[in-house]
Amino acid sequence: MRSEMSISISAAVEGDVDEAVLRRLLGRSLGHVYGKKGKAALRKKVAGYNNAARFQPWILLVDLDHDFDCAPALLQEWLPEMACFMFFRVAVREIESWILADRERIAAFLDVKESQIYADTDSLQSPKETIVNLATQSRRREIREDMVPRPQSGRLVGPAYNSRIIEFVGKSWRPEMAERCSKSLRSCRAAIAQLLNST
Repeated sequence: MRSEMSISISAAVEGDVDEAVLRRLLGRSLGHVYGKKGKAALRKKVAGYNNAARFQPWILLVDLDHDFDCAPALLQEWLPEMACFMFFRVAVREIESWILADRERIAAFLDVKESQIYADTDSLQSPKETIVNLATQSRRREIREDMVPRPQSGRLVGPAYNSRIIEFVGKSWRPEMAERCSKSLRSCRAAIAQLLNST
């Protein structure tokens, strides 16, 4: 097996938060990250990414959302025939479920009680909304101002929601702890370990 530093894995994701999570999971093994323009745009380019994965390692990471009942159904619809070096992973139901799964650290970051965070984060219907609701209860004013949308703004998240989440993922999030509360994250980490060991 080659050393981790010599491996370069390309990826395609929905947005900047997803990239931050992959960088935390893969470290220096992660090379260029494509997409980052939303799920619909990613869907249009999936065939091209899959073609590239015939020759080198790729990871495609998307949210399950409520488009399908389960991850296998999404995989079958998007990419029924995966190239040999394609690793297609699905966050159930959103990437925020993985972030919430490190309950101790996210509670400290948001300055809320850990008991307020549900243990089985994959079962949350809207993990992003859950984070925003937790932020409304934060004892830190800057968290509330950054992460909670302004009244009548029409937005689902606050003005600095993404930057705050990316900050947390980069500095505090522990995937090895988070996978205990998220089966889909545990599956993703196992796939990454397999990818690194076979490259």
